[in-house]
Amino acid sequence: MLETLFHAWERRLASVTTDRVVRSFDWGLDWIPESGRRKDRAPAAVIGEWVSHVMADTDAFFTPPPTTAYHLESPTPAGDQLLTFPSAFETPHPDNNIVRCRIFPARGDRDPDSRAAVLVLPQWNADPGGHVGLCRLLTMNGLTAVRLSLPYHDQRMPPELHRADYIVSANVGRTLQVCRQAVLDARRAIGWLAANGYERIGILGSSLGSCLSLLTAAHEPLVRAQALNHVSPYFADVVWRGLSTRHLRLGLDGHIDLEMLRGFWKPISPASYLERLHHLRTLLVYARYDLTFPVDLSEQLIAQFRAAGIPHKVAMLRCGHYSTGKAPFKFIDGWILTRFLKRALA
Repeated sequence: MLETLFHAWERRLASVTTDRVVRSFDWGLDWIPESGRRKDRAPAAVIGEWVSHVMADTDAFFTPPPTTAYHLESPTPAGDQLLTFPSAFETPHPDNNIVRCRIFPARGDRDPDSRAAVLVLPQWNADPGGHVGLCRLLTMNGLTAVRLSLPYHDQRMPPELHRADYIVSANVGRTLQVCRQAVLDARRAIGWLAANGYERIGILGSSLGSCLSLLTAAHEPLVRAQALNHVSPYFADVVWRGLSTRHLRLGLDGHIDLEMLRGFWKPISPASYLERLHHLRTLLVYARYDLTFPVDLSEQLIAQFRAAGIPHKVAMLRCGHYSTGKAPFKFIDGWILTRFLKRALA
């Protein structure tokens, strides 16, 4: 009975959004390095060959060149600051190529040599206020919080968009590269934290942000702990089966099947990097009645962590994906995430 009630609530919450657009399928070859394109080969073969090249050295794929072009604005009356810097991956949209982070200093943070910080990556289509409450909860517990606006979100969104359709879409190559951009942005933000005296750094991500957080933590040695809120081993499966991405499935159908899509999106799938997580403290959070990140996928990732002997903790929320953002579940979720990171970075 509870499952029926929560699933009905999830569908009602999902139906509130009426501006989802079914966009045409595209291989996204224009997002692939020109050296990898060959006009005499089928698009699927071109993508597959490039993905194989990426997987042979994912450190090269996910490591940004260093930069000193950081700009930190004066604190607002509320005490937070805006940090901007150039993205290491340049897209055709200039607004998207400037990374924007809101910094929320920890309360009582006086010793720069012992400060702890958490990089926060919100969910797909989060508005500018998304996860700000969670950031303030982290600061109350002695952790500086840095909220990163994902690519094509907030002020990084070009005028022709109403939703962040360019980070996850039926465009195979673009989805790969823009998710990569998010990881490069996250690593530059972590680089700024390290350069400013933060020695204990964690990362927290929700939904799409949880996937991007794991990719970041798997490639960034400065990250000590990760709190992943809503999880799946495979990027493609969530898009293919999730409630929030039914419009993307409509664009994909008839052009590609799930097995092929899973292979093409292997570079942005958490299951590809489990062997790189043994040194981290990890929290995996999932929702019992989730229709967006199907529960069997979350349980599969947890089983993979267990089978690989990766240190981790698990928390199950007795709600769904959308209802995680509603009271009382948002308070329970925030408390679980904050408590873990406070202890992990102590």
